[in-house]
Amino acid sequence: MSTDIQSDRIAILDFGSQYTQLIARRVRECGVYSEILPWQISVADLKAEGFKGIILSGGPESVTGSDSPEAAAGIFELGLPILGICYGMQTMASQLGGAVSRSDLREFGHAELSLVSGLDDPLAGAAQMHAGDCLDVWMSHGDKVTAMPEGFELIASSPSAPIAFMGDSKRQFYGVQFHPEVTHTQNGKSLLEGFVRVVCGCDDRWRLADIARVAIDNARKMVGSEHVLLGLSGGVDSSVVAALLHKAIGDQLTCVFVDNGLLRLNEGDQVMQMFAQNMGIKVVRVDAEQEFLGKLGDTSDPEAKRKIIGNTFIDIFEREAAKIEQANWLAQGTIYPDVIESAGAKYGAAHVIKSHHNVGGLPEDMKLKLLEPLRELFKDEVRELGVELGLPREMVYRHPF
Repeated sequence: MSTDIQSDRIAILDFGSQYTQLIARRVRECGVYSEILPWQISVADLKAEGFKGIILSGGPESVTGSDSPEAAAGIFELGLPILGICYGMQTMASQLGGAVSRSDLREFGHAELSLVSGLDDPLAGAAQMHAGDCLDVWMSHGDKVTAMPEGFELIASSPSAPIAFMGDSKRQFYGVQFHPEVTHTQNGKSLLEGFVRVVCGCDDRWRLADIARVAIDNARKMVGSEHVLLGLSGGVDSSVVAALLHKAIGDQLTCVFVDNGLLRLNEGDQVMQMFAQNMGIKVVRVDAEQEFLGKLGDTSDPEAKRKIIGNTFIDIFEREAAKIEQANWLAQGTIYPDVIESAGAKYGAAHVIKSHHNVGGLPEDMKLKLLEPLRELFKDEVRELGVELGLPREMVYRHPF
């Protein structure tokens, strides 16, 4: 997308936390674009991207280990505000000359945070945290910071983590032992918003109406007068792509709906009614139920079934696409978690959770150009965009199938 709505951006360096994507979503909810990057990213790459702040995520490793991951040392010389969360706080403390040790009490769950008396810190103030307050927070850690680096001051503590929130307001470095991104943490969203909006100085440019406008404009510019093919599955992602491209290029879009016989009862007819009849989109329906069921047979392993379905879809789609000679582009409903989970991130390989046919399942000799207008959006952003584009709310918010 790369436009004015992404000009104020926050980098999130992923140390393997289960909450990393949630951190990114919370930042975007503050109206600021965020991007997840591997912790190994170089300082040169970070500088080239022009980020306004950095968040170091949590992670399952121990800073006290001999080969524990750590951010490139030069990151702390960039002059950018940095917020370390859980493991991110610990590696920041260790790398800047503080001390981290194993905790006698491994803490997972609710804890009470006490803010230090006489506190006067810009982030704490922006997060509506005041001296003497006690806040409910969510902890998940086995290590703890036992000595702060030079220049840091104590902001808050808990019974099991005496240094639970520390800050160096001069360099704009902060570390929190708790998880502000989860709803269990009181004032957690205010803390993240204070970091990205006040400390980093980001404006709230990442707004839904503007995301829709930019996505439509970008698709229109990329495609020009050419034609686009879209594999319409009836799911949320491809449905939102169909609605978006129809607004952008109208009759230059042709959807191929491969009815695999694995949808909800009557859903195939509903897809045709929604897109072909109500919205006037060109949709070619392919009845492929017997072909899919024959290929699946008695396969029971979920990953094996996923690959069979994906490969069969590609075979059928290619067969049907060959009949539409004027097509120059292939549109897909790839979204940001697909890219992350399939190790398709720009700067490195994330851990593969499951395969996605949207990323990595295309033939090497494909002659069509690839169009992925949702690849920078999270699922809930895609749902919101679908409603903005006029799709029924009950359709885009229904339970996944």
